Amino acid sequence: MEFQTLYKDLGVIKYKKAWDYQKNLVGHIFETNKINSELPFCEQNLNYNFLLFCEHPHVYTLGKHGSENNLLIPDKLLKEKGIEFIKSDRGGDITYHGPGQIVGYPIFDLEALGIRTKEYIFKMENVIIGVLEDYSLKAERLEGATGVWIDAHIPGKARKICAMGVKITKGVTMHGFAFNVNTDLTYYQYINPCGFTDKGVTSLEKELRRQVDIEEVKKKLKKHFCDVYNIDISQEFIGIIQDV
Repeated sequence: MEFQTLYKDLGVIKYKKAWDYQKNLVGHIFETNKINSELPFCEQNLNYNFLLFCEHPHVYTLGKHGSENNLLIPDKLLKEKGIEFIKSDRGGDITYHGPGQIVGYPIFDLEALGIRTKEYIFKMENVIIGVLEDYSLKAERLEGATGVWIDAHIPGKARKICAMGVKITKGVTMHGFAFNVNTDLTYYQYINPCGFTDKGVTSLEKELRRQVDIEEVKKKLKKHFCDVYNIDISQEFIGIIQDV
């Protein structure tokens, strides 16, 4: 079966709307796989993997095994500040999404890529580490925690620049990463990010001490996705799934 990877920038979109959009794409992959399973190889349909980028309005999302105790402000204050709170079906604990942050949603069939879950996460971390290297920043992993960190092993200095949380159903991925580019980090003071109480968060802007062209970062992300996952990303897709 042949797979092609398609890309779409969803722009600024509410979390729930992007979540529903992902579900539709996952359903498309499932349906095509089902049809193809009943056809000879030479008659099978082209299937697709998808890579989505977007930004969300202010929202805290809680992973399926996360603790609501890591949300540190009451509902009333959430409403006053215009922040949504949504329980998600991804892995991980609580995190923040907002303007200036690139959220990436790879909808990948892992069997088509020839990889398993741990390798998929490892590669996604490599994508972010590679982008940060392009900006002369050294990033790394932290044992026992997904995502990408700076000064991960220096006590009191470890700070996360990219959170990750995924859901994988029948080998197809959903959700993904949240990469702080020009993110307003003050919103993290109202949560224990990813459940941690002893580690900080940062952004590309904070580390470089300047605002960063977010479109430039997206181009770098796409390049590293191609290099790390050994895929070619086609132009934006139209007509595969009803648009958002």
